[in-house]
Amino acid sequence: MDISREDAAAEAARELSKPVYGQAGDSLVSRAVQKVFEWIADLLDGLVSPSTNGRTGLILLFGLIALVVVVVLWRAGVLRTSGGKASQAVFDTERPRSAAQYRSQAEQEAAAGDYTAAVRSRFRACVAELTERTVLDERAGRTAYEAVTDAGRAVPALRDPLRPAADVFTEVVYGNRPGTPERYAAVTAADEAARHVSTRALVQG
Repeated sequence: MDISREDAAAEAARELSKPVYGQAGDSLVSRAVQKVFEWIADLLDGLVSPSTNGRTGLILLFGLIALVVVVVLWRAGVLRTSGGKASQAVFDTERPRSAAQYRSQAEQEAAAGDYTAAVRSRFRACVAELTERTVLDERAGRTAYEAVTDAGRAVPALRDPLRPAADVFTEVVYGNRPGTPERYAAVTAADEAARHVSTRALVQG
């Protein structure tokens, strides 16, 4: 099966336009992907030239895309989240602060434009709030995803707001992705859910 330069370019565009790559980062990654398209366009002449077998050219093309994808995701921080459970704990201390204190700190950081710090503080406020309301027990070293699992088991209504907040916290704090107003908003929504969700069934249980 022979493929033309246009067909190969279209195949590359379809692959790199999948949502996972769009989720991989911000303006830096968007610029990197644009450069990737330009690079692929320059290389396609050699990969699918008349002297190259069409099937071989296609294999080489997808090999190139796979390599580029790994590089882009690595630069975005998605592949650099720390693998150790202890290093991904929500709190880096024994949580000496209250939910209100973490929340106040987060609001100050957001007002100053430091959304990376604000995401960290607001998610800690959320987990501290759940602990104070006895949805979560006091447990050192709990990760963001463990907090989602434990809280969702106790109060199922918390699962949907907490999961995206845990994604944001882990990506920003441990995946080297920048905090943004949108990411901070997702964590704020989780904190508000933690503050206002009914725990009547939990108390009765």
